Amino acid sequence: MSPLSHHPHTRQYMYCLPFGAQLTGAAQAQPHTRFRFWAPSCQTVQVVFENVRDAPPLDMTPSGNGWFEAQAPCGPGTLYRYRIDGQQHVPDPASRFQPQGVHGPSEVLDPRAYAWQHAHWQGRPWEDTVIYELHVGALGGYQGVMKRLPALAALGVTAVELMPLNDYPGERGWGYDVVLPYAPHAAYGSPDELKALVDAAHGLGLQMFIDVVYNHFGPDGNWLGLYAKPFFRQDVKTPWGEAFDFDRFEVRDYYCDNALYWLMEYRFDGLRIDAAHAIGNTAWLRELADHVKARVEPGRHVHLVLENEHNEANLLESHFSAQWNDDAHHCFHVLLTGESEGYYRAFQDSPIGKLSRVLGEGFAYQGDPSPVHGGKPRGEPSAHLPPTAFVMFLQNHDQIGNRAMGDRLRTLADDDALRAATAVLLLSPQIPLLFMEEEYGSTQPFQFFTAFTGQLADAVREGRRREFKAFGAFSDEASRARIPDPNDLQTFVNSSPLADAPLSGERLEWMHFYKSALCVRAHLLMPRLRHVRALGATVIADDAANGLAALVARWRLDDGETLTIALNLGRDGVPLDPQPEGMVIFETPPRARDHADNGVLPESACIAWLTGNVPEYSSEHDARIVHREEPNA
Repeated sequence: MSPLSHHPHTRQYMYCLPFGAQLTGAAQAQPHTRFRFWAPSCQTVQVVFENVRDAPPLDMTPSGNGWFEAQAPCGPGTLYRYRIDGQQHVPDPASRFQPQGVHGPSEVLDPRAYAWQHAHWQGRPWEDTVIYELHVGALGGYQGVMKRLPALAALGVTAVELMPLNDYPGERGWGYDVVLPYAPHAAYGSPDELKALVDAAHGLGLQMFIDVVYNHFGPDGNWLGLYAKPFFRQDVKTPWGEAFDFDRFEVRDYYCDNALYWLMEYRFDGLRIDAAHAIGNTAWLRELADHVKARVEPGRHVHLVLENEHNEANLLESHFSAQWNDDAHHCFHVLLTGESEGYYRAFQDSPIGKLSRVLGEGFAYQGDPSPVHGGKPRGEPSAHLPPTAFVMFLQNHDQIGNRAMGDRLRTLADDDALRAATAVLLLSPQIPLLFMEEEYGSTQPFQFFTAFTGQLADAVREGRRREFKAFGAFSDEASRARIPDPNDLQTFVNSSPLADAPLSGERLEWMHFYKSALCVRAHLLMPRLRHVRALGATVIADDAANGLAALVARWRLDDGETLTIALNLGRDGVPLDPQPEGMVIFETPPRARDHADNGVLPESACIAWLTGNVPEYSSEHDARIVHREEPNA
């Protein structure tokens, strides 16, 4: 059977896994299921059926290198576990579904049961992408998210990114405590409901991305260490436990197949790889991208995006579409809030200068010593990369939820300054990312929530409060006690937007602001971003003591026109020379250009304009431009 089974008449898709429970033959006639399980630390393994009447445990046959195999006359709906060495019952590490949670049995599924309505969908080019990140549970599960899709498409969003869906313990959580990477979290809905969500998004022209976690398992519900000790490295520890041994092909294949499973069976258009730096194996990251490129159907657009603290520009030259640009966020955050604790300490010295480098070259740290990394160099040169190799954001789940109180940026910054920064986010050639409800000017917190119980719940609650001990606002025990308990149901409720909030007042005003800027992006910029190049950025005011922070950045678009953005996040107007020429395509606040025409860029202002007569690149600059292929088939 080929890895991708596509039935053109019924529009069904199945990715044939080389392990786990895989249906063989027709599911309707006499279904059989092949079970394959890697347990190199065990002597014997049995399949135990939990809802098949009078079915005895099925002995699995060793097939070499720690693998066990068996076949049984059972089909969809069968609940099963593996019994290892005649004792412990464990779920399938490649389970397609856990209807009773991670501590319950695994279920045999027929992936071909869902008939896709938009099987013709081929995705969208990367430069068309405007990402909207959301938490499925906080929005009411797959059906709740589906109801929001038309409004997101109308807003100008072109891609919806779901925080991790992989199964984790408890009904609620962020999803990064994954223990079963192949099983969609049951509390959000059924696998077919997830497929229906992806299908509906494609019908509206929306890409669907999913956040995947390949660097650790959560603290509850994973049994791999009991039956597959070689999965882990004994010599390397991470903040979450023993590191995975990506030098073993079983580990590499487990996650390569996971990526292909989400892309082929669930038809996601892209993956965001969480904390790629914690994987510690760039060779495998390249292998993953190569596997995806080789296996995805010809003509289909699929995108791989990294979160990578190391700022490894080399991975963006040919293997990955882009990286989340934390440097951009940190610059903006320091400029908008004045905060300088924690990792913001690395951006408190001339944040406008660092933002200028971000807009002109990609990363702020390109091998420079970082004060929050012990003065060690961080990053690699990135000026040769296109601006679209970077995902820019002002807010995301980390930057809101990892704050002690889950504060939204709007509760920390001036509205006018925030609108100016948002204009840069939405109009610069870097790929913009919004976090759910941001487009409404939301002030609702997004807090860290889990559903652990017992001693683990106590450890998570107290551990989170200890994290903020070094911050001035939480230096004493009484202040830390105010930090929300992640396990309290109310913490989740506080973080879940209302499904029927009225679109009026300032919510409507903020939405119109985002929609207007995204309309400009879609019509005037997006068609000309495939080969866009940065022309550099210039700081025109940098005096933090007196509240001055302004810059001008420029890019050459595909047709040779120049996009220029002037930004002032200071408290006073600053001289602007030369003044805007050509066509002004966006301005905030209203009539900002009137001041600019008189040689002044007002406070908390952003103006974007297009002009022709672009200067030619020097031969030295051209030599640094690299050909960059996206991991598309």
